[in-house]
Amino acid sequence: MVRRRCRSTCMKHKPKRDIEKVYSTAEFVAKLRRLANALEGGQPFSIQVAGERVPVPPLAIFSIEHERDGQSEELEFQLKWKRKPKSRP
Repeated sequence: MVRRRCRSTCMKHKPKRDIEKVYSTAEFVAKLRRLANALEGGQPFSIQVAGERVPVPPLAIFSIEHERDGQSEELEFQLKWKRKPKSRP
């Protein structure tokens, strides 16, 4: 299941994007394992989410977020970084 919360405002080269993709347990574990292996080995990592390949730079910041609201709770493993501006010719 893919929930799209895309905004209509676009940046110069890439449109804004806010997508949540639901995976099976086996798929999620495989993605986490690939990420962990890449981090431990100092290797580059990229992941495809809803048809777009997303490269994660080595200097990404890793965090875990916990939210609670009424009867629901959410735990997010987050990777954040700033994109480099495109160089102009």
